[in-house]
Amino acid sequence: MITEAGFIGLGAMGLPMATNVAAAGIKLRVHNRTASKAAPLLAKGATRASSAGDAAIPGGIVMTMLADDAAVESVVTGANGIAARLGPGGIHVSMSTIAPATSRRMAACHADYGSIYVAAPVFGRPDNAAARQLVVCTSGPAAAKERVRPLLDAVGRAIFDYGEDAGAANVAKLTGNFLIAAALESMAEAFAMAERNGVDRVQVAEMLGKTLFACPVYQRYGEMVAAKRHTPAGFALALGLKDVELVLKTAGDARVPMPVAAVVRDRLLAGLAHGRDQMDWSALALGVLDDAGIK
Repeated sequence: MITEAGFIGLGAMGLPMATNVAAAGIKLRVHNRTASKAAPLLAKGATRASSAGDAAIPGGIVMTMLADDAAVESVVTGANGIAARLGPGGIHVSMSTIAPATSRRMAACHADYGSIYVAAPVFGRPDNAAARQLVVCTSGPAAAKERVRPLLDAVGRAIFDYGEDAGAANVAKLTGNFLIAAALESMAEAFAMAERNGVDRVQVAEMLGKTLFACPVYQRYGEMVAAKRHTPAGFALALGLKDVELVLKTAGDARVPMPVAAVVRDRLLAGLAHGRDQMDWSALALGVLDDAGIK
């Protein structure tokens, strides 16, 4: 039975995830670069860790939800990193979207100290996280995954296991994010065509979301793209670019051409050039409007 755990990274996704873990009766030691973001959890009985390493106790469990590969590596490695602090029997549950190669490297780092790395990236946006409706992909040692299962159940509605290779869950996560990005580009182009031909783009999105494409991605993102509504950001455009670049790197390493991913990467990059940093990654659709001369 898990009674306590560490949690590092209390951003738009991490905070609701940690809140649900705490609600499951698990006492948390929390750390975030911006300390004030821990306040809601501290008010509910969590303990503040002054550093990432302090969120770990020997043989314990630490969950991380961080922005990118560099952030994950920075909290894992070094004398005060969580790999060394966890030590033999300790487990790091990494829930970030990072490169498979990074996960494998972090697993090796943990192994040097006798601790264990479990990859557990998630699908979902902040409101899904708050509602405990995330989809979790896992990979890593079977016994470790079984031990941390209550923590994963506290944040998600479904868990899909991809075996013991530390990077496998990250590959699965990148496939999903690529398909979402490709769907965004496709919807943006389709709705621009409809608008240019005098057809109500919102009406088209509603029809498709209820019939041929009756699934969450086309329903939710379809409404955003059709309505040209890209704020507030549930997943920032810059993070979307990071993920698509991870897709291209992972594909390139395996010698798999992904021309659609390259198109989407350039669309996201152009969005940043237009100053859309604070918009949702669905704002890549605005690039299609730019090209079509649509306001």
